[in-house]
Amino acid sequence: MKKMLYFASLLTIGFGSQAQIRILFDATKAETAGNADWVIDADNHNLDWNPGAIVGGGNESNAQKIPTPAQSGITSSTSETYWSGSLSSWGVALAKLGYSVETLPYNGQITYGNTSNTQDLSHYKVFIVDEPNILFSASEKTAIINFVSNGGGLFIISDHDVSDRNGDGNDSPHIWNDLMSNNTVATNPFGFTFDYQNYVETTSNFANIPGDSILHGSQGNPTQMKISNGTTMTLSTSINPSVKPLVYKVGASNTGYSNVYMCRARYGTGKVVSLGDSSPPDDGTGDPNDNLYNGWSGEVSGDHARIIMNATIWLAMPNPVTTGVQSLSENTDALLVYPNPAKEKLHMILDKADAALPMRIYDTMGREVYKGLMTAEGIDLHGFEKGMYYYQVQTSALAAQSGKFVVE
Repeated sequence: MKKMLYFASLLTIGFGSQAQIRILFDATKAETAGNADWVIDADNHNLDWNPGAIVGGGNESNAQKIPTPAQSGITSSTSETYWSGSLSSWGVALAKLGYSVETLPYNGQITYGNTSNTQDLSHYKVFIVDEPNILFSASEKTAIINFVSNGGGLFIISDHDVSDRNGDGNDSPHIWNDLMSNNTVATNPFGFTFDYQNYVETTSNFANIPGDSILHGSQGNPTQMKISNGTTMTLSTSINPSVKPLVYKVGASNTGYSNVYMCRARYGTGKVVSLGDSSPPDDGTGDPNDNLYNGWSGEVSGDHARIIMNATIWLAMPNPVTTGVQSLSENTDALLVYPNPAKEKLHMILDKADAALPMRIYDTMGREVYKGLMTAEGIDLHGFEKGMYYYQVQTSALAAQSGKFVVE
C-alpha cells in the first residue's frame, strides 16, 4: 500500500502539459568578431570587439535576446533568412521542431543558480557556444560546468589554432582548454582537450556506432564532414569513461581516441557535444560586413545540418539522474516492452502481476509526454502520435532502465 501511495504521488498529466525546451546561444565571447557571425539573429551591427574599443563604435553583429520576427511565425516552409545571422539556419530548424531559442547578448551574464539573472543557465536545457574569442572568467567556468553536472546539455564549438578574431591574444581552442584545465570544479571534466592544429579536408571517417543518436538520429544519417580550417581533439577515457569519438581525421584509426573532429560525453547528469570547426554550422548569411561561408547546407549534401541537429536533439534529451540508468537514446532493449511497434496499448513484462513501476515517456525531441505508472494493464496509447518514443522505468529506489518503442 505504501509503495502504491509513493508511486501515485509521481503521477502528472501527459500531452500538452510540457513547456517548450529552451535553447540558449551565447554571444558574450566576441562570437561576431572579425568575419565570424555566430548568432541566430541580430538586428543591429554596431559592436567593435577590438581590445580597448568603445562598444557601439564598430560594425559587428549585436545580437538581441529574442530573435525577431517572433518564432511563433515560423512554419515548415519558413526560410532561414527569416532571421539574420550565420546560425539562423540552425535556429530556424530548431524552431520548426518546436524548441524555443534565445541569445545571450554581449552584455549578458553566464551564471548558474543566480535567481536575479533571467537568462541564468538553469532556465535552459542546451547552451551553445560557437567559437568563443574571450576567456571565460572563473565564475563563468564554474557556472558552465555546474550547468552540465546538473543535467544541462553543452554544445562546444572550436576552430583552428591561431584563429584569434578579436585580437586579444586568445583563440577558441586555447579558450576551451583553459576552461577545462583551469577551473575550481574538476580538471578536464569532459574527458577531451583540443589539439592546436589547422586542417582542411573532407572526411568520411566516422565511428561505427550503429545505435548512436548523433550519427544515426531522427534528422538523418550523416556520412561526411568537411573541415575548413578546424582542429582535432584528444580524448581520455581514463579521465571520463563516457567520452566517445564520432568523427575522425582522414586516415586516423576509427576506434582510437586521438585525431577526433567531433565527440560526445556525459558529466554528472548532463551531456556535452564538441566540434573542432566552426564552418559546418555557418550558413553563409548574416552580417553584410563579413565574408561568410555556407557549411550548413552548401557542402557534403547537407550532412552538416543533419549531424548538428541530431547532436542538439541528443543534448536536449533527458538524462536520467538515478544510479544504474542507461541512455534513453542508446539503450534499445533494457526492458521488454510489447507489442513493439504498438498501436493501442503498451505492455511490459513485470515481476509480479500486481506490480506498478513509475514510467516516463519522451518524444524524439526530449519532451516528456507521459509520467505515470506501468501496471499489468499497460499504458493507453490513444492520443500518442505515430513515431518513436523513449521510455524510462524506475525499477528500484536507486536504479532505472530505459529503451525505445514505436507507435504506429
